[in-house]
Amino acid sequence: MGQRPLALMRERLSTDDGRELYAQRKKTAEPVYGQIKHNRRIDRFMRRGRAAAQSEWRSVAATHDLLKLHSRWIANTA
Repeated sequence: MGQRPLALMRERLSTDDGRELYAQRKKTAEPVYGQIKHNRRIDRFMRRGRAAAQSEWRSVAATHDLLKLHSRWIANTA
């Protein structure tokens, strides 16, 4: 069958390219979750059911993007 997925991932991350890619994680998606959960204090869904939670998450993500656009627009006009 081949190597187990965990061993394969460890092998990939032990290379120079793998370490560089892993270091980029803090620049990509994870700060978004930190911003939403900590700064905006949205740490649980208010609605029940998968479809409701999914639509609520989409709304939270959309407002996050709008806030980023707004702050950049304000910074550019100043």
